[in-house]
Amino acid sequence: MSAETVVAVAATVIALGSLWVSWAQTRATRLHSRQSVRPLLRIRRIRQDDLVGLKLVNAGLGPAVVTRSVVFLDGVPAGEWNREVKAVLFTPDRWPRTYSLRAGSVVLAGQEAFLVRLDGPGPDRLQEFWSLLDQRLVIEVEYESLYGGEGFSVTSAKPPAGS
Repeated sequence: MSAETVVAVAATVIALGSLWVSWAQTRATRLHSRQSVRPLLRIRRIRQDDLVGLKLVNAGLGPAVVTRSVVFLDGVPAGEWNREVKAVLFTPDRWPRTYSLRAGSVVLAGQEAFLVRLDGPGPDRLQEFWSLLDQRLVIEVEYESLYGGEGFSVTSAKPPAGS
């Protein structure tokens, strides 16, 4: 092999290596950009002396776009978490404060909102409402970042024992 052939092969190998490093760096930058605006929704169960509820918190770095929400009562789907389903779940004399989540709703980074909240009517009513939230009612929320298509989800269901 002549010296020119060796130099040409070495130059080609270096160029291909440089192309691969550039591609890997671009991919890593793109992934980092997506992660830097990733939302992270959590539903916290709140039980205090004068307050019972489910609180939605966006602990991520970017806004969450709700794609779907669904409510289950005793394991049976009741509908989307909106005013119409709340009328089915709660009687007018026992109407708690609520926050609807329709498809397209946006939960900003750092935002906190009670999905459902009952405060101050008396310990018996709070205990009854807590039993509903703790044992019978489950709210599931599907969401994505501004990039879309990730299919994230969060649920108010209690985690299995031991997890």
